[in-house]
Amino acid sequence: MVTSAHEGMHRIFQERPEILTPVFGVLGIALPEKATVDAIATDVTETRPLERRIDTLLRIGTSDGDDFLLAVEAQERRDAKKASSWAYYIAHLQAKYGLPVLLLVVCRDRPTAKWAAGPFDCGARGWTAQRTYPLVAGPENLPVITDPRTAARNLAMAAFSALAHARSPHNRAILEALDQALQQADGKTADYFYDFLEVNLGNTPAGEKWKEIMSFVTYFPGRGTVRETAYLEGKVEGKVEDRASLILRVLEKHGIHISEDARERITSCTDLDTLSVWFDRALTATVAEDLFAEIPENAQDAQDAQDAQDASDQA
Repeated sequence: MVTSAHEGMHRIFQERPEILTPVFGVLGIALPEKATVDAIATDVTETRPLERRIDTLLRIGTSDGDDFLLAVEAQERRDAKKASSWAYYIAHLQAKYGLPVLLLVVCRDRPTAKWAAGPFDCGARGWTAQRTYPLVAGPENLPVITDPRTAARNLAMAAFSALAHARSPHNRAILEALDQALQQADGKTADYFYDFLEVNLGNTPAGEKWKEIMSFVTYFPGRGTVRETAYLEGKVEGKVEDRASLILRVLEKHGIHISEDARERITSCTDLDTLSVWFDRALTATVAEDLFAEIPENAQDAQDAQDAQDASDQA
């Protein structure tokens, strides 16, 4: 079964070609800075009854004229059939396009990456007719990026590494660094990578941590993010439930005990303005009851009171 993670591990090379230079650097292969990258058809079928498709196929145009093809395969586990498939891909592509071919296999676990490095031989009677040496990128050689400034310099590489290290004990630090880097990116770029990781990490532990980070960090006031703006403008789907949930999460993250009465009061509130006031107070609360101090009956009065408090704090 093709998973979202499988798709993400190879499609990022099509959608964010800036990833190629750092990945090739990790692999010890020089790539000219001004190389062009073009996706081409991945169908390498010669006869229709047997369909063969490469995950991603790119033509790399270099400034020195030594163009080549890069076939990218995402591999989740060992597969004995891949030895012959990969050999076929390389031979077929070289014959069809008349260009040298490199095969890059991207993996998310070390045993699969070690196996995928090959070499894979084809021969008989002690003679090797063909030998396949895939390039392999995985947890063993891709950097663990936990510094926001490093992540910001190449967001595509940081996102790719986060996906590759999704099973690492450092994944929380990796994701937090990437989130901080995305706070400084333009809205369109940030949205792409937030969505890319949400989809491709899926329901894994790393995926749950990413959703938690998005809930906590990207909605905090003062960040100026697209998601914060949507929150403040009341455009987030499931407004009441989302705000109540965020309030509880913020309190829990700060280690604040939430009594049953306080939890019931938060989850049963249906006034968005009141919930907004409680959310803002949750950021600095020391006990859950700090949320409810002198909340006016009228929602507009509640907002006016909060505005007055903000103005007083700034003064």
